Amino acid sequence: MERKDIFCNSMLDLNKSDIESIKCANHIVFFSGAGMSAESGIATFRGKDGIWNKFKPEELANFDAFMKNPGMVWEWYKYRHDIIRHAIPNEGHLAIAEFQKYIPKITVITQNIDNLHKRAGSKNIFELHGNIERNYCIKCKTFYNDIEEKVDIPKCKCGGLIRPDVVWFGEYLPEDQFKGAEIAASECDLFFVVGTSAVVYPAASLIYTAKHNGSFIIEVNIEETEISFLADKSLIGKAGKILPEILEKFNE
Repeated sequence: MERKDIFCNSMLDLNKSDIESIKCANHIVFFSGAGMSAESGIATFRGKDGIWNKFKPEELANFDAFMKNPGMVWEWYKYRHDIIRHAIPNEGHLAIAEFQKYIPKITVITQNIDNLHKRAGSKNIFELHGNIERNYCIKCKTFYNDIEEKVDIPKCKCGGLIRPDVVWFGEYLPEDQFKGAEIAASECDLFFVVGTSAVVYPAASLIYTAKHNGSFIIEVNIEETEISFLADKSLIGKAGKILPEILEKFNE
């Protein structure tokens, strides 16, 4: 099939067979990336005139930087956390949660750290890159949900430094999260790729896992990506518009 045949300008171009494939699915995976966060106003963690324009994310989001200057890294993460705290789940997040009412099993696999899927109501979530609303001690591994904002360098009762529970450059993905995501990708009937450029590995390998195991792949993105050739359908547009439309068609 030529690529021009699989691209649609909106979900309205999905045919009846496609809709039936969704209705008959026993397990749907939604694999989300930064595009979903962007629709909630989290397109970037650095303002136009902010101090963080002087730094690249990889200069701050790594363990060596944290150990050398934990105060600066924490200042950056508090800045990021403030942006995320004021963001709200968009219509795409809400539509994914709504699918739980109609499909026996819905799994969300996300590369985002903003916790918006959970806040939208999704239950079964694998967070490949962590969650900015969690923190833990690098010494005793105690978890902390809340950090005192006035404290420049948070420390555990054991004396160890507390860090955000997110995956930094050079670190492995959480084994339990990635393993669970792999199982979901290998077992699902339908695999939605939503708002991700699919260039960050090993997360992007899950799309190939789903395809190899016979899943029907539907891509929802604002433009063509590296994995568009794998998709059975590529729907061009915002997730916050397309996913609610799919849900509406689903209920007709």
